[in-house]
Amino acid sequence: MEGYIFLIPLLPLIGFLINGLFGQKIGKWMITYIGCSSIGLAFLTSVLIVYHMLCLPVGERQFTQVLWHWITVGNLHIDLAFMLDPLSAVMILVVTGVSFVIHIYSKGYMAHDESYWRYYAYLNMFVFFMTVLILGANYVVMFVGWEGVGLASYLLIGFWYKENLIADAGKKAFIVNRVGDFGFLLGMFLIFVTFGSLSYTELFPKVLHMYEHGLLAMNSPVMIAICLLLFVGATGKSAQIPLYVWLPDAMAGPTPVSALIHAATMVTAGVYMVARTNILYTLAPTALLVMSLMSAATAFIAATIGVLQYDIKRVLAYSTVSQLGYMFIGVSVLAYSAGIFHLMSHAFFKACLFLCAGAVMHAMRGDLDMRDMGGLAKKMPITYVTMLFASLAISGIPPFSGFFSKDEVLGKAFMFPYYPVVGKIVWFIGLAAAGITAFYMFRLMFMTFHGEFRGTEEEARHVHEMPFSMTGPLMVLAFLSLVGGWVGIPEVMNSLFPFHVTNLFENFLDPVFEHSHEIVAGFVTIPHYSSTVEWILMSSSVAVGIGGICLAYYIYICHPDTLPQKLAHTFALHYKLIYNKYYIDEIYYHVVVLPFYFLSTFCWKVIDAFLIDGVGVNGQAWWVQRGSRAVGLVQNGYVQTYGAFMLLGLVMMLWFFIF
Repeated sequence: MEGYIFLIPLLPLIGFLINGLFGQKIGKWMITYIGCSSIGLAFLTSVLIVYHMLCLPVGERQFTQVLWHWITVGNLHIDLAFMLDPLSAVMILVVTGVSFVIHIYSKGYMAHDESYWRYYAYLNMFVFFMTVLILGANYVVMFVGWEGVGLASYLLIGFWYKENLIADAGKKAFIVNRVGDFGFLLGMFLIFVTFGSLSYTELFPKVLHMYEHGLLAMNSPVMIAICLLLFVGATGKSAQIPLYVWLPDAMAGPTPVSALIHAATMVTAGVYMVARTNILYTLAPTALLVMSLMSAATAFIAATIGVLQYDIKRVLAYSTVSQLGYMFIGVSVLAYSAGIFHLMSHAFFKACLFLCAGAVMHAMRGDLDMRDMGGLAKKMPITYVTMLFASLAISGIPPFSGFFSKDEVLGKAFMFPYYPVVGKIVWFIGLAAAGITAFYMFRLMFMTFHGEFRGTEEEARHVHEMPFSMTGPLMVLAFLSLVGGWVGIPEVMNSLFPFHVTNLFENFLDPVFEHSHEIVAGFVTIPHYSSTVEWILMSSSVAVGIGGICLAYYIYICHPDTLPQKLAHTFALHYKLIYNKYYIDEIYYHVVVLPFYFLSTFCWKVIDAFLIDGVGVNGQAWWVQRGSRAVGLVQNGYVQTYGAFMLLGLVMMLWFFIF
């Protein structure tokens, strides 16, 4: 089966080419069939290959397929090769599976769009590049996918490009990601200069060998530089401070696009890259320290911003930024499996949340303001129940998937072996963000589905449940939001079951991270806590989640007409600061955008227009033109003029030779 890995990216590519080249001629039914079946077959292929992997001994669960030798320049040898191991297996199942569900949902959501063929072509292209990113056997192939998803996201976010705000959102995402990609490129260059290879199967054993033989020190400057430069790329792609500002504006695209980009695919690329590079990061504790603090800050700040947003999709957008912070907390405290576990569970409940928001938006004729909603549970029961499941999952309420993955991340942060004190700080910040997450998610639920309808009479008549092509995917994702975390039940919960449970997810990924675990064990003493401490940590995360839900219920169900306004008046300064998103966009505008605008204007008007065009090109042309006109006066066609010039020339020659 390992010889068929190339089919996973090839199938979406075929769908993209057919719909992109012939979509205007083949009709909507065929467009849908090709777009969905290409992703469905890629998912089926992934399932079969991963099943084959599970049947093999643990030590043999890594396949590499070299398609051809791609680049050979001096010492640089790059193959176009794909690699499948437990880490990429998890990613490829999540990406193709969730993408397939979103493709099916899009059939109903985009049914009346005039560019239906272009939409499905872009979706297929996006999945193609994402699978290339995941399956790439070296950093160059990964970077091709990395840049490809950036291009595809630009096209999808700006899909309705005729509206200026939407076009600007696409450009913002593209430009901000280019900033991060520059750091990623520098990190790749430094890896090659230092170790002479960009292939995973060559690079990681070489780094490990150098460390074991004393040729590479723990926390060496070059390792810190490499890891921080790669993290710069991750901050752009995975929307971390300071490059997260593109993601909330990306809501301008179609809602299924928001689900695709913000759930299982592009925004998780940075988390996957860090997990893939785990040996390098394990050898750079300072880089992990920076990552842990920045990711904790991202999780908390984005969560607080989500509290006062009224656009239902923007609430979910800031929720995505916050949850990405949790994923980075996981990989930055050496809990790589926990970070990927939360990535997987987040894919299920966040895709469900966005698609539910799309159903609400569809029913409300495009209105996204939660202040215009209310009482939708009666008219949209399936959407309500599925969104409730996903909200409970993201709030960390057992037995939903988010409880297991978020608890794993927070528990590992508390036990951070490199920096125990920092680990406790990160755990506390993450715990606070968990309570805020539960609050703003149930604020969304109560404002949208409970109480009295606050929209217009026309909107009230239009509100209805969506067709099965849209509610079916919601039910699948809601079910996964419930059971998706059961593959990672912690062993401390054995006392609750009549049989022995193991953390299947962590055991499956252990071979990918075993060398990192060995490095950590040889460098520091790994703290071990009693089961009592683990139960206290677990109970704390559940308690703050329930507390956030209860607070939201008290404010938006018990006192919806008075308490929100009273709190806004009492905490006016804090309210204004958070409502305006800490003025981060305004700071960017004045600190980054305006200086570059004035610099570019100066370069254009002074250097380009005046010096190059004026003095250089146009100035020389002006002198040639004036000179040619002066010379042209001599060539007037009169014999007398020519005779006079000849006489003048003779006189000057005589003067020169005589005197």
